[in-house]
Amino acid sequence: MNSAREQRLLESIPTGLLIGGQWRDSASGNRFAVEDPATGETLTTVADASVVDAKAALDAASAVQREWAATSPRTRGEILRRAFEAVHARADDFALLMTLEMGKALAESHAEVNYGAEFLRWFSEEAVRVDGRYTTAPDGGSRLLVTKRPVGPSLLITPWNFPLAMATRKIGPAIAASCTMILKPADLTPLTSLLLAQVLLDSGLPAGVLNVIPTTSAAQTTEPLFHDPRLRKLSFTGSTGVGQKLLQQASTTVLRTSMELGGNAPFLVFDDADVEAAVDGAVAAKLRNIGEACTAANRFLVHEDVADAFATKLADRFTAKTIGRGTDDGVEIGPLVDRRSREKVGSLVDDAIEKGATVLAGGAVVPGAGWFYQPTVLTDVPPAARVLTEEIFGPVAPIVTFRTDDEAIEVANGTPFGLVAYAYTRDLDRVIRLSERLETGMLGINTGIVSNPAAPFGGVKQSGLGREGGSEGIEEYLETVYVGIAQPGS
Repeated sequence: MNSAREQRLLESIPTGLLIGGQWRDSASGNRFAVEDPATGETLTTVADASVVDAKAALDAASAVQREWAATSPRTRGEILRRAFEAVHARADDFALLMTLEMGKALAESHAEVNYGAEFLRWFSEEAVRVDGRYTTAPDGGSRLLVTKRPVGPSLLITPWNFPLAMATRKIGPAIAASCTMILKPADLTPLTSLLLAQVLLDSGLPAGVLNVIPTTSAAQTTEPLFHDPRLRKLSFTGSTGVGQKLLQQASTTVLRTSMELGGNAPFLVFDDADVEAAVDGAVAAKLRNIGEACTAANRFLVHEDVADAFATKLADRFTAKTIGRGTDDGVEIGPLVDRRSREKVGSLVDDAIEKGATVLAGGAVVPGAGWFYQPTVLTDVPPAARVLTEEIFGPVAPIVTFRTDDEAIEVANGTPFGLVAYAYTRDLDRVIRLSERLETGMLGINTGIVSNPAAPFGGVKQSGLGREGGSEGIEEYLETVYVGIAQPGS
């Protein structure tokens, strides 16, 4: 049963589709339920977009693209700045809403509000920094003018695990670059995106610039858009498998793409590491967002000389965590997002145990309602265990040992993924070697959190294409145009 505060918030959230600046029902009239993963109860229902609605959203985005592109950079920046301030003004609403639909503890939701809002502020400042260059050709016979212009209507597909930050990380640079958008939020957590869309409208974003189409049939609903030449850009965050399919679809019109895909992050602890600090970092890198993060540490590679101390301390920290509904006081670990997610985590742990792993902490489902799983530490994990090769997306830390740096680097790189890696060491020479040899798009040294709106976020290998955030983030929404000008006076 929702509290009166929760019920008032839910009743204030728009639950239709946003198309052309208007909230409306889906063409089919269908709606789908959004559930609280801590209880399994329905929070509310949301309009379920169809192919007809997706086309209407692209019609709306295309209709205003030229006018939107003609707005001044300062105007776009000020809209983003007002939205940044508005999100903070409604921080309690955003945090509670994310906890209700996704499950994370309220303190973590508040942290996401701060992180997600920062993309709006960052790109409000980047909007006025888009530049080009004017130079003389090397032979002196002409002038070279290089300018930037918006890619155009963009399809933004966001995941469920960070409902605010994943939306602002894409919407922020799109607005700054003057691209119109169609946002397709995850059907497990659409409410945060709907509230964000209303905040953007209230902040002065013109009608049609942002269109939002929640749907339970994502592939069927969005697939026709890939064949429409008016769509010029796809930005997707999600699994590598889905990303590969979207890349195939995008190839038919050579669609500009950004892909932030799966990970299998190694967390390396060397023999000279501060073990207490490494445990602190491991807790942050593993249990942030209940482990449901592409940046979550997936494999813990620990030097054999400090492995026992590290594993014991980590198990003690995991065991001490308070599990419960994220809205309750003192709760640190909420539920996984749905039954399928918990079943996957459980199957990975069971597989590791069957193959010889030892359970130091957790290792079981939490009885009762909701999709809870105990924070788990595994040691003696054999190389054949699936938990070392598959993205866990849950609160499970498998530990394996190594003897040499070369061995650690070889194991860390032994995956088709390369989103992020973490390492704890006091040796500066080793830090340089790791930064040059680890196959990863991001590397955290003596820290368990690397994400920062001012830094480029993205991976290598099958972890994705392009970057989000930083000065690089806006480039994903800009085309480079070269103009050759004849020698003046010729």
